[in-house]
Amino acid sequence: MGKKGREKNTENKAKHAKLMNRKKNKLRKEKELRAERLKAIVKKVNESKQNESNS
Repeated sequence: MGKKGREKNTENKAKHAKLMNRKKNKLRKEKELRAERLKAIVKKVNESKQNESNS
């Protein structure tokens, strides 16, 4: 049977979805930032290795 009385509260669902999307976006950005930092470190190490081998 359906719910009697007032309709379901969809406002809480909307708030929850908004918060979860914010959390997912934050994690995604942090992951991308970590990847960029790692790439920069790897690039720097590779350049230093090339400089040492050339010298």
